[in-house]
Amino acid sequence: MQQQVTLSIEQAQALGLKVLLGNGFNHEHATAITRSVVSAQRDECHSHGLYRLIGCVETARLGGIDGNARPEVVDHAPSIVKVKANRGSSLSAFERGKPLLVEKANTTGIAVLAITESFHFSALWQEVEALSGEGLVALAMTPTHPFVAPAGGTKALLGTNPFAFSWPRPGKAPYTFDFATSVIARGEIELHRRAGEAIPEGWALDAQGNPTTDPDTALKGAMLAFGGHKGSALSTMIELLAGPLIGDVLGHETAAAAEGGKKRPYHGEFIVAISPRAFLGEAADEHLAHAETLFEEIAGQGARLPSQRRFAARQRSLADGVKIPRQLHEELKALIPSSRR
Repeated sequence: MQQQVTLSIEQAQALGLKVLLGNGFNHEHATAITRSVVSAQRDECHSHGLYRLIGCVETARLGGIDGNARPEVVDHAPSIVKVKANRGSSLSAFERGKPLLVEKANTTGIAVLAITESFHFSALWQEVEALSGEGLVALAMTPTHPFVAPAGGTKALLGTNPFAFSWPRPGKAPYTFDFATSVIARGEIELHRRAGEAIPEGWALDAQGNPTTDPDTALKGAMLAFGGHKGSALSTMIELLAGPLIGDVLGHETAAAAEGGKKRPYHGEFIVAISPRAFLGEAADEHLAHAETLFEEIAGQGARLPSQRRFAARQRSLADGVKIPRQLHEELKALIPSSRR
């Protein structure tokens, strides 16, 4: 079992900022990225937690993300906000575009935020929960690099293509789900590789299209879509909505940053915000309360609502701090220039 290091939330934030500021990211990008990875670590979403800082730094060193990019917000139409990330982080682009998106959703009832030309690595639940915290219903989706074989195929073509949804519950944690349309997030395979553990059957294929439980082989082959043809179809929908519809690329037209690589790691994100109050007016509270009966019926059967474990982990982490492998802690400290330690 790996040795663990416990960090307070404040220590984790300080670590993230030192890593990013020391590697060419400006304060806006460093703050947005650190907020994301620490939130994921806090909620025990390890595949999107502090270990992702290593990839951010490596991508910056390879020229795959501009840590000083300035996102451009465009008021494109009555219900459309566009943010051109200019090869910066999607996280800072979202934070720049969010105020106008919220304003438009509350005015028109429904609005879209289209982020283009962005480097994206983060969990989508953070963005939809930021919007449900404003009283809005929210959906978000984005393609990734080609890691997943389409149903019946053997070669990577689709991304892991995550999809997230959040429903506001006044006085309670929102109803939120966030899942990859692949069987598992790619970060989970990477964590198995780092831990020297086999992956479960049914997650991936090798380069020849054969099933594999070896994480190294899986990372060189193709992942599988969840639910076979159903997950594959949803993944394709996400490629279209967060790609051609907003004027950006398809996932297979991108690639992780590499020396001399022709494809680059930039793509789009599609976020929808819906205002219950614009739809329902004075009856909004009544109908939001009505929605609670569904959640009560689910819980009444002993079923778990999505994100329930994550919210419980959040309370533990706020009280006790976050735990990361000691090896990861040492790797992150090694990325900090001596002048910032």
